[in-house]
Amino acid sequence: MAQSESSGLRAGFRGLTTRGRSFLAAGVTAVACSYLLDQDALLRVGVLLAALPLAAVVVVANTRYRVASGRRLSPRRAVAGQEARVHLRVDNVSRVPTGVLLLEDKVPYVLGPRPRFVLDRVEPRGHREVSYRVRSDLRGRYPLGPLQLRLSDPFGMCEVTRAFTASDVLTVVPQVQALPSVRLSGEWIGQGESHSRTLALAGDDDVILREYRPGDDLRRVHWRSTARYGELMVRREEQPQQARATVVLDTREIAHRGSGPASSFEWAVGCAASVAVHLLERGYQTRLLTDTGQSVPAPGAGGSHSGADTSGLVLDALAVADLSDGGTLSRAEEPLRAGGEGLLVAVLGELDDAQATRLGRLRSRAGGAIAFLLDTGTWAGLRMLAPDTGGDDFRARVQQLREAGWTVIPVRAGDSVPDLWRAADGSRTTAPYREEAGA
Repeated sequence: MAQSESSGLRAGFRGLTTRGRSFLAAGVTAVACSYLLDQDALLRVGVLLAALPLAAVVVVANTRYRVASGRRLSPRRAVAGQEARVHLRVDNVSRVPTGVLLLEDKVPYVLGPRPRFVLDRVEPRGHREVSYRVRSDLRGRYPLGPLQLRLSDPFGMCEVTRAFTASDVLTVVPQVQALPSVRLSGEWIGQGESHSRTLALAGDDDVILREYRPGDDLRRVHWRSTARYGELMVRREEQPQQARATVVLDTREIAHRGSGPASSFEWAVGCAASVAVHLLERGYQTRLLTDTGQSVPAPGAGGSHSGADTSGLVLDALAVADLSDGGTLSRAEEPLRAGGEGLLVAVLGELDDAQATRLGRLRSRAGGAIAFLLDTGTWAGLRMLAPDTGGDDFRARVQQLREAGWTVIPVRAGDSVPDLWRAADGSRTTAPYREEAGA
């Protein structure tokens, strides 16, 4: 216990404020001058000046408040550019009231300045609640906390900081833009407007047949199969069909240009987020796949998540998506070779002839294939295209993918995702590459 008290006193002396140090220096000076000048009154003044900060150190160092804290985020998953609110609660779980409490929560600089609050007094078993706002234009995962509690004496002579251990994480996801409903290539449209009847070509077979057994309802006889096999066949069960979709995001550093929010990579991330959420809202069983081979949801777990859960998983993954050092899309191609993907939507950066050829071969394994092909030369970047070659190469990649059966949507800097999505309408002619003067 003596060691603990000594440690507390050392912390108290280190916590002397400018006011406390000034009083202590003035007191020592006054005491020294009283001996030199033989002034008893000056000695009493010096002792009083030095005693105030020393008493403050003893009081603060021996303060043993039992204080608990809690933090709540609203919402826990914020959209880039929008504010989130952090609610803090401080409970005094001891039987004595607290003194002045100064709260400071630790937050990254991109979320704003560190919030500070002053609580004058918290009664025994009482609590106080405060809140502050944070905002980030950059997606990512940002730690919040731990909360720091500064104890101070009423005169402001001494302050001691004590930190809680609990912290939290705020996830800032990319902005999701609402996309128009279009007729996607590779869909079957049933009766009515409900998307529950909208299916990808590679969807599950909704009829499972077996031989007729005595007692089976004749209304379940599947006459087409009966004629084919020469014996009565009945529908064993009808399984609800669900369209499947895969959104491929090209994260290769060599495939993108620019930096920060204005880069082609950030546009690609936002596009992938908007498309994935749009397809999930339309009832697609959707997964996100990157060139690194990462799949969200993980393979084999897609059916265990609802649309809202999958949307959260995809957005969380895109919140921390970063440029990769890969040179090809081969690791993303491997999961697609088995086929049965239903609808395939790829958000692509720069491609060479070999990569475009390999992607073209994957077209036959999907019910529909849409490619957002970024003309990265229109984004500001450090790497410049060779004169009069970049545009020709880009047009060649567009034509190459279209000849392979892809619906190719050329993308230039500043293009709107909802406007481009209309070009994915399977009932419309594919939008041509737009030339601009001086481009």
